[in-house]
Amino acid sequence: MQVKTVFTALCLWVALPLGALAAEHQLSSDATQAKLTELIASSARPAKQKARDQYRRPLETLTFCGVEPEMNVVEIWPGGQGGWYRRIIKPLVEDGGEYFPVGGRSAFPERVTDAPYGEADMVFVFRAHGFMIYDDPAQDHVNAVFEMLRPGGIFCIVDHAGDENVPQDPEGENGYVNESHFLMLAREAGFELIATSDHNRNPKDNKDHPRGVWSLPPSLSGSLPLTRERQEFLDIGESDRFTHKYVKPE
Repeated sequence: MQVKTVFTALCLWVALPLGALAAEHQLSSDATQAKLTELIASSARPAKQKARDQYRRPLETLTFCGVEPEMNVVEIWPGGQGGWYRRIIKPLVEDGGEYFPVGGRSAFPERVTDAPYGEADMVFVFRAHGFMIYDDPAQDHVNAVFEMLRPGGIFCIVDHAGDENVPQDPEGENGYVNESHFLMLAREAGFELIATSDHNRNPKDNKDHPRGVWSLPPSLSGSLPLTRERQEFLDIGESDRFTHKYVKPE
């Protein structure tokens, strides 16, 4: 896994506060990585979900975020009971910690019943990019994540990385989110960036597709099976993604 420090990753975009340099970037323990490996390989996970491991890299992602079994973990918009990451995270923390799903039909970013405001050890957002650029103000959503975390708590996000040479579309019609745009939102909420990682990157994705990110797998929207166009999207694979890890200052 290639992890970047805050300066090597994003120093061309913003000047980070000194507090970010002092924040410790901790990976999941060896024991937790072994447990994650077991859960990822579990027969309880559908084959269709396992087929996407090559693109979503759950072991690398969760290890980078530093999740541990004793944590109280919130996942924003996990996709229901069969949610992709939910099938891995929930059994990991069920004995020593607790898993709190914030569903798409909840009041979020308004206060959500049963969410551990001010007490969560970690909040995850996996490709739930809609909350940043659609409907309610994007800043409200990131502020709500900040409120859920305890001081010192970790916010980890993986999302479709936009083209930094193109200004962020506030409507987000192509489904991509510029890293610099999200970093701005996170900093405004009060977060400090700890680290970024390139393990979810896909250099084949030029971010210029007829139906945006949905032209690519797994959606493959707008192309027909067994056509050259469909094969081109399959050859690209899933989207290029940024992976950021933030801390709520103590």
